[in-house]
Amino acid sequence: MRGAVPRLSLTLLAAESGARLCAIIHYLVRGQLGWFGLTIACLVPGYAAQLLSILWFRADGHTPGCWLLVLHLLQLGLWKRYWDVLRAAAKTGGGAGELLAQLGDVCVLRLLEALLQTLPHLLLQAYVVVAVDPAGFIPGVSAGLSLLSLAWALVSYSHFTFLLKPGHLSPPAAVILCLLLWRTGMLGTRVLALVLFARLYSFWVFAVAGVHWLLMSFWLGAQQTDIVAQPCRWRLFNCLLGAVYIFCYINVRPGPSKTRVAIFYAVSTWNVLYSTWM
Repeated sequence: MRGAVPRLSLTLLAAESGARLCAIIHYLVRGQLGWFGLTIACLVPGYAAQLLSILWFRADGHTPGCWLLVLHLLQLGLWKRYWDVLRAAAKTGGGAGELLAQLGDVCVLRLLEALLQTLPHLLLQAYVVVAVDPAGFIPGVSAGLSLLSLAWALVSYSHFTFLLKPGHLSPPAAVILCLLLWRTGMLGTRVLALVLFARLYSFWVFAVAGVHWLLMSFWLGAQQTDIVAQPCRWRLFNCLLGAVYIFCYINVRPGPSKTRVAIFYAVSTWNVLYSTWM
C-alpha cells in the first residue's frame, strides 16, 4: 500500500496537470482570454510549494543543481520527489525511516500545492461549467480531475499521519476508499454550494466566505495550536488554515478530534443556513 499511494498520487497529479493544460489551450483557441488569464493565474500560487521543496532539498544536504531548479521552475519538483519515493520503495520495500521521511515531505508539499493551486483552479472551472458554459466538456473534466486530485492529496496526507503512529501499519484499501469518498463528497458539495451562490448573488459570496473564514480563524486561535512556535507565524498559520476550513477540515492537533469535527460541521451548517437566508 505504501508504494501504491505515491504511485496513484503521481498518476492523479499527471492527469490533473494534463487536464489543466487542455483547459488553457481550450480558452486560448476559443478566444476567451479572460478565463485563459485566470486559469494561468491559478498556477502562480503553486510556486510556494516548489520554493519550499527547494529549501527542503537544501536542508537535507542536497545542493540543488540547474536541472533540479529547472524542474521546480516548470512546477515538476513534486514529480521528482514522487519518483524518488518510488525508487526508494523499490529498493527498501517500504520499511526504511528515510523512505517515510521522503513520503512525508512529498505528502505535505502536495497538500500545500493542492490547496494553493488545485483548489482555486477547481473553483474557477466549476464556475465556468455552472454559470458560463454548461456544455463545456474540457472545463468539466478539468474540474472533476482537480476535485479528485485535491481529495486524494488530503487522503494521502492522512495516510502518512496514520503511518507515524506507533504500532500502526498501512490502513487497508477499504479505509482509503472510504476516506477518498468522504473527502470528495465534502469538497464537491462545498464547491458546488459556493459556485451556485456566486452565480445567484455575485460578490456576496465573498462576504459569506469571509464570515466563515473569520470564525474558523478565531476558533483555531482559541485552540492554541503549537504547530508553529513564533507568534506572528502562528497567527498567519491560523489565518491560512481558517481559509482552508471554508472547504474542508484538517486536524492539526494530536488526540481525539470528534469534538472539533462536530464544531466544524456545526459552523459549516450555520454558514449554509445563513447563505440561504441572505
